Amino acid sequence: MKTGKDILVVMPVEEGHKKTLEESAPGNTFIYTSYEKASKEMVRKANIILGNIDPFLLYEAENLEWIQLNSAGADDYVKKGLLKDDILLTNATGAYGPGVAEHMLAVLFSIQKKLHLYRDNQNQCEWQDEGEVMSLRGGTLLIVGLGDIGLYFARLMKNFGYRVIGIKRRPGEVPQDIDEVHTMEDLDQLLPEADVVLSVLPDSKATRNIFCKERFEKMKSTAILLNAGRGSAVNTEDLCQALISGEIYGAGLDVTDPEPLQSQHKLWNVQNAVITPHISGDFHHPATLYRIVDIAAGNLRRYMEGEPLVNIVDRKTGYKK
Repeated sequence: MKTGKDILVVMPVEEGHKKTLEESAPGNTFIYTSYEKASKEMVRKANIILGNIDPFLLYEAENLEWIQLNSAGADDYVKKGLLKDDILLTNATGAYGPGVAEHMLAVLFSIQKKLHLYRDNQNQCEWQDEGEVMSLRGGTLLIVGLGDIGLYFARLMKNFGYRVIGIKRRPGEVPQDIDEVHTMEDLDQLLPEADVVLSVLPDSKATRNIFCKERFEKMKSTAILLNAGRGSAVNTEDLCQALISGEIYGAGLDVTDPEPLQSQHKLWNVQNAVITPHISGDFHHPATLYRIVDIAAGNLRRYMEGEPLVNIVDRKTGYKK
Protein backbone atom coordinates (compact mmCIF):
# COMPACT_ATOMS: atom_id res chain seq x y z
CA MET A 1 0.00 0.00 0.00
CA LYS A 2 1.23 3.49 -0.89
CA THR A 3 2.03 5.88 1.97
CA GLY A 4 3.72 9.23 2.41
CA LYS A 5 1.50 11.08 -0.06
CA ASP A 6 0.40 14.69 0.44
CA ILE A 7 -3.33 14.86 -0.14
CA LEU A 8 -4.92 18.28 -0.59
CA VAL A 9 -8.69 18.37 0.04
CA VAL A 10 -10.59 21.40 -1.32
CA MET A 11 -14.12 20.09 -0.76
CA PRO A 12 -16.32 21.46 2.09
CA VAL A 13 -15.91 18.33 4.22
CA GLU A 14 -16.97 17.93 7.84
CA GLU A 15 -15.37 15.80 10.57
CA GLY A 16 -17.23 12.63 9.58
CA HIS A 17 -16.17 13.06 5.96
CA LYS A 18 -12.54 13.58 7.02
CA LYS A 19 -12.61 10.34 8.99
CA THR A 20 -13.95 8.45 5.96
CA LEU A 21 -11.22 9.83 3.71
CA GLU A 22 -8.37 9.30 6.17
CA GLU A 23 -9.42 5.72 6.92
CA SER A 24 -9.20 5.02 3.18
CA ALA A 25 -5.56 6.11 2.96
CA PRO A 26 -3.72 5.55 6.28
CA GLY A 27 -0.12 6.71 6.47
CA ASN A 28 -0.67 9.75 4.28
CA THR A 29 -0.87 13.47 5.06
CA PHE A 30 -4.19 15.29 4.58
CA ILE A 31 -4.38 19.06 4.20
CA TYR A 32 -7.86 20.60 4.25
CA THR A 33 -8.67 23.95 2.65
CA SER A 34 -11.19 25.49 0.24
CA TYR A 35 -11.30 26.57 -3.39
CA GLU A 36 -10.79 30.18 -2.33
CA LYS A 37 -8.00 29.53 0.19
CA ALA A 38 -5.93 26.97 -1.73
CA SER A 39 -2.48 28.40 -2.41
CA LYS A 40 0.26 27.84 -4.97
CA GLU A 41 2.42 26.31 -2.23
CA MET A 42 -0.28 23.79 -1.29
CA VAL A 43 -0.76 22.76 -4.91
CA ARG A 44 2.98 22.59 -5.57
CA LYS A 45 3.40 20.14 -2.69
CA ALA A 46 0.33 17.97 -3.35
CA ASN A 47 0.54 14.49 -4.83
CA ILE A 48 -3.24 14.10 -4.82
CA ILE A 49 -6.00 16.75 -4.95
CA LEU A 50 -9.54 15.92 -3.88
CA GLY A 51 -12.00 18.52 -5.16
CA ASN A 52 -12.26 21.18 -7.84
CA ILE A 53 -9.14 23.29 -7.47
CA ASP A 54 -8.71 26.58 -9.32
CA PRO A 55 -7.39 25.36 -12.71
CA PHE A 56 -4.92 28.27 -12.86
CA LEU A 57 -3.12 26.85 -9.81
CA LEU A 58 -2.48 23.56 -11.58
CA TYR A 59 0.36 25.13 -13.54
CA GLU A 60 2.20 25.01 -10.17
CA ALA A 61 1.47 21.28 -9.64
CA GLU A 62 5.00 19.90 -9.78
CA ASN A 63 4.30 16.69 -7.85
CA LEU A 64 0.71 16.00 -8.84
CA GLU A 65 -0.27 12.40 -9.66
CA TRP A 66 -4.05 12.45 -9.52
CA ILE A 67 -7.05 14.81 -9.19
CA GLN A 68 -10.43 13.58 -7.95
CA LEU A 69 -13.02 16.20 -8.88
CA ASN A 70 -16.16 16.85 -6.85
CA SER A 71 -18.08 17.56 -10.08
CA ALA A 72 -19.34 15.28 -12.84
CA GLY A 73 -18.27 17.69 -15.57
CA ALA A 74 -14.56 18.35 -16.06
CA ASP A 75 -14.68 21.05 -18.75
CA ASP A 76 -12.13 23.31 -17.03
CA TYR A 77 -9.64 20.50 -16.41
CA VAL A 78 -9.35 18.89 -19.84
CA LYS A 79 -8.06 21.94 -21.68
CA LYS A 80 -4.99 21.14 -23.72
CA GLY A 81 -1.74 21.78 -21.89
CA LEU A 82 -3.23 22.09 -18.40
CA LEU A 83 -2.53 18.58 -17.09
CA LYS A 84 0.31 16.31 -18.10
CA ASP A 85 -0.79 13.09 -19.78
CA ASP A 86 0.39 10.95 -16.87
CA ILE A 87 -1.78 12.78 -14.31
CA LEU A 88 -4.94 10.83 -13.53
CA LEU A 89 -8.25 12.70 -13.62
CA THR A 90 -11.43 11.29 -12.11
CA ASN A 91 -14.85 12.85 -11.53
CA ALA A 92 -17.87 12.46 -9.27
CA THR A 93 -20.26 10.80 -11.70
CA GLY A 94 -22.89 9.02 -9.62
CA ALA A 95 -23.09 11.65 -6.88
CA TYR A 96 -25.59 14.04 -8.41
CA GLY A 97 -28.49 11.82 -9.49
CA PRO A 98 -30.87 12.56 -6.59
CA GLY A 99 -30.11 16.28 -6.35
CA VAL A 100 -30.43 17.14 -10.03
CA ALA A 101 -33.26 14.72 -10.83
CA GLU A 102 -35.43 15.82 -7.91
CA HIS A 103 -34.84 19.47 -8.79
CA MET A 104 -35.87 18.93 -12.41
CA LEU A 105 -38.93 16.95 -11.32
CA ALA A 106 -40.03 19.92 -9.18
CA VAL A 107 -39.47 22.30 -12.11
CA LEU A 108 -41.47 20.02 -14.42
CA PHE A 109 -44.40 19.84 -11.99
CA SER A 110 -44.29 23.60 -11.55
CA ILE A 111 -44.69 24.11 -15.30
CA GLN A 112 -47.38 21.43 -15.65
CA LYS A 113 -49.45 22.99 -12.85
CA LYS A 114 -48.60 26.62 -13.80
CA LEU A 115 -47.19 27.31 -10.35
CA HIS A 116 -44.65 29.69 -11.89
CA LEU A 117 -47.52 31.78 -13.27
CA TYR A 118 -49.28 31.85 -9.93
CA ARG A 119 -46.03 32.90 -8.25
CA ASP A 120 -45.79 35.76 -10.75
CA ASN A 121 -49.36 36.70 -9.90
CA GLN A 122 -48.58 36.57 -6.19
CA ASN A 123 -45.67 38.96 -6.68
CA GLN A 124 -48.09 41.36 -8.38
CA CYS A 125 -50.82 40.77 -5.74
CA GLU A 126 -53.14 39.49 -8.49
CA TRP A 127 -55.94 36.99 -7.75
CA GLN A 128 -56.22 35.42 -11.20
CA ASP A 129 -57.21 32.03 -12.61
CA GLU A 130 -54.64 30.77 -15.14
CA GLY A 131 -56.89 28.10 -16.60
CA GLU A 132 -56.35 24.49 -17.56
CA VAL A 133 -53.28 22.59 -16.33
CA MET A 134 -51.60 19.33 -17.31
CA SER A 135 -51.87 16.01 -15.52
CA LEU A 136 -48.80 14.81 -13.69
CA ARG A 137 -49.46 11.27 -14.80
CA GLY A 138 -48.66 9.46 -18.02
CA GLY A 139 -46.99 10.43 -21.25
CA THR A 140 -43.66 9.78 -22.93
CA LEU A 141 -40.35 10.96 -21.50
CA LEU A 142 -37.29 11.23 -23.74
CA ILE A 143 -33.96 11.42 -21.89
CA VAL A 144 -31.07 12.64 -24.03
CA GLY A 145 -27.89 11.64 -22.21
CA LEU A 146 -28.72 8.52 -20.22
CA GLY A 147 -26.27 8.67 -17.34
CA ASP A 148 -26.72 8.66 -13.58
CA ILE A 149 -28.95 11.75 -13.52
CA GLY A 150 -31.09 10.53 -16.40
CA LEU A 151 -31.56 7.11 -14.83
CA TYR A 152 -32.57 8.60 -11.48
CA PHE A 153 -35.02 10.94 -13.21
CA ALA A 154 -36.46 7.96 -15.10
CA ARG A 155 -37.01 6.13 -11.82
CA LEU A 156 -38.93 9.09 -10.44
CA MET A 157 -41.05 9.47 -13.57
CA LYS A 158 -41.93 5.78 -13.64
CA ASN A 159 -43.89 6.42 -10.44
CA PHE A 160 -46.15 8.66 -12.54
CA GLY A 161 -46.78 6.13 -15.29
CA TYR A 162 -44.43 7.51 -17.94
CA ARG A 163 -43.05 5.54 -20.85
CA VAL A 164 -39.32 6.30 -20.82
CA ILE A 165 -37.03 6.38 -23.85
CA GLY A 166 -33.30 6.93 -23.39
CA ILE A 167 -30.62 8.12 -25.82
CA LYS A 168 -26.99 7.12 -25.27
CA ARG A 169 -23.77 7.62 -27.22
CA ARG A 170 -23.43 3.89 -27.74
CA PRO A 171 -26.09 1.16 -27.91
CA GLY A 172 -26.26 -1.28 -25.04
CA GLU A 173 -28.53 -3.11 -22.63
CA VAL A 174 -31.80 -1.49 -21.61
CA PRO A 175 -31.45 -0.38 -17.96
CA GLN A 176 -34.12 -0.80 -15.32
CA ASP A 177 -36.91 1.80 -15.55
CA ILE A 178 -36.12 2.46 -19.23
CA ASP A 179 -38.47 1.12 -21.91
CA GLU A 180 -36.27 1.73 -24.96
CA VAL A 181 -32.66 2.75 -25.62
CA HIS A 182 -31.55 4.51 -28.81
CA THR A 183 -28.53 6.44 -30.07
CA MET A 184 -28.38 10.08 -31.10
CA GLU A 185 -29.06 9.10 -34.72
CA ASP A 186 -32.68 8.45 -33.72
CA LEU A 187 -33.28 11.81 -32.01
CA ASP A 188 -35.28 13.38 -34.84
CA GLN A 189 -37.70 10.48 -35.10
CA LEU A 190 -38.18 10.29 -31.32
CA LEU A 191 -38.81 13.98 -30.63
CA PRO A 192 -42.40 13.98 -32.05
CA GLU A 193 -43.32 11.23 -29.56
CA ALA A 194 -42.12 13.02 -26.43
CA ASP A 195 -44.25 14.93 -23.94
CA VAL A 196 -41.19 15.72 -21.84
CA VAL A 197 -37.61 15.95 -23.10
CA LEU A 198 -34.77 15.96 -20.57
CA SER A 199 -31.32 16.96 -21.83
CA VAL A 200 -28.39 15.89 -19.67
CA LEU A 201 -25.75 16.40 -22.34
CA PRO A 202 -22.18 17.59 -21.74
CA ASP A 203 -20.58 20.43 -23.65
CA SER A 204 -18.76 19.20 -26.75
CA LYS A 205 -18.59 19.94 -30.47
CA ALA A 206 -21.06 17.12 -31.05
CA THR A 207 -23.66 18.39 -28.56
CA ARG A 208 -23.67 22.16 -29.08
CA ASN A 209 -27.00 23.56 -30.36
CA ILE A 210 -28.53 20.11 -30.71
CA PHE A 211 -31.82 21.62 -29.59
CA CYS A 212 -32.40 24.24 -32.27
CA LYS A 213 -35.18 25.61 -34.48
CA GLU A 214 -35.38 22.44 -36.60
CA ARG A 215 -35.65 20.23 -33.53
CA PHE A 216 -38.27 22.40 -31.81
CA GLU A 217 -40.35 22.18 -34.98
CA LYS A 218 -40.39 18.39 -34.59
CA MET A 219 -41.66 18.53 -30.99
CA LYS A 220 -45.27 18.58 -29.82
CA SER A 221 -46.82 21.95 -29.09
CA THR A 222 -47.57 20.54 -25.62
CA ALA A 223 -43.99 19.33 -25.04
CA ILE A 224 -41.79 20.56 -22.20
CA LEU A 225 -38.00 20.77 -22.55
CA LEU A 226 -35.85 20.35 -19.44
CA ASN A 227 -32.11 21.06 -19.49
CA ALA A 228 -29.88 19.90 -16.64
CA GLY A 229 -26.69 19.17 -18.58
CA ARG A 230 -25.00 22.11 -20.26
CA GLY A 231 -26.63 25.23 -21.62
CA SER A 232 -24.72 24.91 -24.88
CA ALA A 233 -26.91 21.98 -25.93
CA VAL A 234 -29.77 24.43 -26.50
CA ASN A 235 -29.78 27.33 -28.96
CA THR A 236 -31.16 30.01 -26.65
CA GLU A 237 -32.51 32.32 -29.36
CA ASP A 238 -34.31 29.45 -31.07
CA LEU A 239 -35.74 28.34 -27.72
CA CYS A 240 -37.08 31.82 -27.00
CA GLN A 241 -38.79 31.89 -30.38
CA ALA A 242 -40.23 28.37 -29.93
CA LEU A 243 -41.69 29.32 -26.55
CA ILE A 244 -43.05 32.70 -27.65
CA SER A 245 -44.67 31.25 -30.79
CA GLY A 246 -46.11 28.25 -28.92
CA GLU A 247 -44.07 25.73 -30.87
CA ILE A 248 -43.38 24.02 -27.57
CA TYR A 249 -45.26 24.50 -24.31
CA GLY A 250 -42.54 25.23 -21.78
CA ALA A 251 -38.92 24.91 -20.70
CA GLY A 252 -37.29 24.22 -17.35
CA LEU A 253 -33.65 25.30 -17.37
CA ASP A 254 -31.04 24.87 -14.66
CA VAL A 255 -28.37 25.73 -17.24
CA THR A 256 -28.33 28.37 -19.96
CA ASP A 257 -26.20 29.69 -22.79
CA PRO A 258 -24.75 32.17 -22.01
CA GLU A 259 -24.15 31.51 -18.34
CA PRO A 260 -24.74 33.40 -16.19
CA LEU A 261 -27.69 34.75 -18.14
CA GLN A 262 -27.43 38.52 -18.50
CA SER A 263 -30.11 40.49 -16.69
CA GLN A 264 -31.28 42.05 -19.97
CA HIS A 265 -31.69 38.75 -21.81
CA LYS A 266 -35.18 38.23 -23.20
CA LEU A 267 -35.33 34.64 -21.91
CA TRP A 268 -36.00 36.02 -18.41
CA ASN A 269 -39.28 37.44 -19.64
CA VAL A 270 -40.53 34.43 -21.58
CA GLN A 271 -43.61 33.39 -19.64
CA ASN A 272 -43.30 29.61 -19.89
CA ALA A 273 -39.60 29.39 -19.06
CA VAL A 274 -38.61 28.43 -15.50
CA ILE A 275 -34.95 29.27 -14.86
CA THR A 276 -32.68 28.37 -11.95
CA PRO A 277 -29.01 29.46 -11.82
CA HIS A 278 -27.16 26.13 -12.29
CA ILE A 279 -27.69 25.10 -8.68
CA SER A 280 -29.34 21.68 -8.87
CA GLY A 281 -26.04 19.81 -8.82
CA ASP A 282 -24.15 21.78 -6.20
CA PHE A 283 -24.12 20.72 -2.53
CA HIS A 284 -27.71 21.81 -1.87
CA HIS A 285 -29.09 18.25 -1.66
CA PRO A 286 -28.01 16.65 1.66
CA ALA A 287 -27.01 13.37 0.00
CA THR A 288 -24.70 14.87 -2.61
CA LEU A 289 -21.62 15.56 -0.50
CA TYR A 290 -21.84 12.15 1.18
CA ARG A 291 -21.92 10.50 -2.23
CA ILE A 292 -18.93 12.54 -3.43
CA VAL A 293 -16.92 11.64 -0.33
CA ASP A 294 -17.77 7.95 -0.79
CA ILE A 295 -16.54 8.10 -4.41
CA ALA A 296 -13.35 9.90 -3.37
CA ALA A 297 -12.72 7.50 -0.46
CA GLY A 298 -13.23 4.46 -2.68
CA ASN A 299 -10.79 5.81 -5.23
CA LEU A 300 -8.29 6.71 -2.51
CA ARG A 301 -8.29 3.12 -1.31
CA ARG A 302 -7.89 1.82 -4.87
CA TYR A 303 -5.06 4.26 -5.58
CA MET A 304 -3.15 3.31 -2.45
CA GLU A 305 -3.55 -0.38 -3.24
CA GLY A 306 -2.58 0.03 -6.90
CA GLU A 307 -6.02 -0.86 -8.26
CA PRO A 308 -7.75 0.81 -11.25
CA LEU A 309 -9.76 3.92 -10.35
CA VAL A 310 -13.43 4.45 -11.18
CA ASN A 311 -14.81 7.50 -13.01
CA ILE A 312 -11.72 8.10 -15.15
CA VAL A 313 -12.39 11.20 -17.27
CA ASP A 314 -12.21 11.09 -21.06
CA ARG A 315 -10.04 14.12 -21.84
CA LYS A 316 -11.82 14.58 -25.20
CA THR A 317 -15.35 14.90 -23.78
CA GLY A 318 -14.69 16.03 -20.21
CA TYR A 319 -16.94 13.27 -18.87
CA LYS A 320 -16.54 9.75 -17.54
CA LYS A 321 -15.18 7.24 -20.05
